[in-house]
Amino acid sequence: MAAERKIVGVIGGSGLYQMKGLEEIREVGVSTPFGRPSDVYVKGKLDGTEVIFLPRHGRGHRWLPTEVNFRANIFGMKKLGVERIISVSAVGSLKEEIAPGHVVIPDQFIDRTTQRPSTFFGKGIVAHVSLADPLCPFLSEALCGAARDEGAEVHPKGTYLCMEGPQFSTRAESRLYRSWGADVIGMTNLQEAKLAREAEICFATLALATDYDCWNQAAGNVEIERVLTVLRQNVELAQRVIRRVLSRLPERRSCGCATALKDAIITDRRKISARRRRELAPLIGKYVR
Repeated sequence: MAAERKIVGVIGGSGLYQMKGLEEIREVGVSTPFGRPSDVYVKGKLDGTEVIFLPRHGRGHRWLPTEVNFRANIFGMKKLGVERIISVSAVGSLKEEIAPGHVVIPDQFIDRTTQRPSTFFGKGIVAHVSLADPLCPFLSEALCGAARDEGAEVHPKGTYLCMEGPQFSTRAESRLYRSWGADVIGMTNLQEAKLAREAEICFATLALATDYDCWNQAAGNVEIERVLTVLRQNVELAQRVIRRVLSRLPERRSCGCATALKDAIITDRRKISARRRRELAPLIGKYVR
């Protein structure tokens, strides 16, 4: 069996709007059935590995978390041949031991969003993928090792609570989330993880703690100026970690992410319209002919 072509997608969060060190750079616009992605994709090579970068909020940070077109962003990555996505995300800490500047590699999510489409399916086709373990364990492990090699203080597991935003939490909400056992709080990664699983793309998060959420009154309330200061420090670390992790990734994937849709589509194939087959061909083409 021929080895897969290793193409790694990077979704940059707040503060990470471009990838340093990319060579042979070109910008690529991608059309999708779900509208326009957040920005053009930037293709290039980083130490010999093909990398496709997309700023989640657009260059100039134009899109609110709720406004980000997650479906278009992930669908575009799939059309460009991406097999793995590293998502960089600024988060607030819900645990004393996760200090600003620390790195968390989440392994679970809690969904507190209310206004976001989070599936490619519907309109005549139904699929139910497993999300028991929503992040790729192999990609997460590689990311954890790369962050440690770069000298970061790393928490190898954690629950990421995804809130709607754009406002930060109330103090009552922050205390509630702590009582649920959540470790960090952010506004973006859950939809990406769900859609990546439907697209059979490995997905892992590099979560960069910028502050203690407002539960920690001794640390003060969440203020955007302080968040941005820590954010700028985290961006350089993120660039180094991504560069280092690329050499840790094998050409061929051995996780279940690559076959997540195999038994998930339950619609009678005869009932799926030709139009939906065409629209979702990059996702379902190998299962629905």
